[in-house]
Amino acid sequence: MEREQQMRKQLMQLLEGGNAHMTFEEVLEDFPLAHINTKPPKTPYSFWHFVEHIRIAQWDILAFIRNPRHVSPNYPEGYRPAPDAVASEAQWQKSIASVQADLEALKKMVHDPGVDLFAPIPHAPGYTVFREVLVAACHNSYHIGEIALMRQVLDLWPEGKKYLTGRPD
Repeated sequence: MEREQQMRKQLMQLLEGGNAHMTFEEVLEDFPLAHINTKPPKTPYSFWHFVEHIRIAQWDILAFIRNPRHVSPNYPEGYRPAPDAVASEAQWQKSIASVQADLEALKKMVHDPGVDLFAPIPHAPGYTVFREVLVAACHNSYHIGEIALMRQVLDLWPEGKKYLTGRPD
């Protein structure tokens, strides 16, 4: 039992960020709303596109675990808004809230001792909740890093937080 508790704790830490990972909240803290639709040079996607991509992918993973009838979006077009799509401030906030809500649902699943993380997902033999949580955490981490780098390139960190960590200099 101790080993299982330790593993769940490690998964929670991976989902929550910290250690070697910036959190979703940290990368978006004090984000200038005037730049939600800004695209860095040679990048077809804006900050909102990246947040929305995290949202869609994480939602897809959660829905895949929960729903045997779930149909994933077509890749790649179903995992991002069109490159010319723009978001309002309300859409930006809705995307952020959805990422956070689905992340909380994944964390609740990991925390629940009634969920066998290593049992095959009934409607998807060969897949486990453990694998899907790792995919979500790694995917989120990768794109959070991209957002951090985009902020750095465009000098969009607030004064006193000028490096990629988003923490005080």
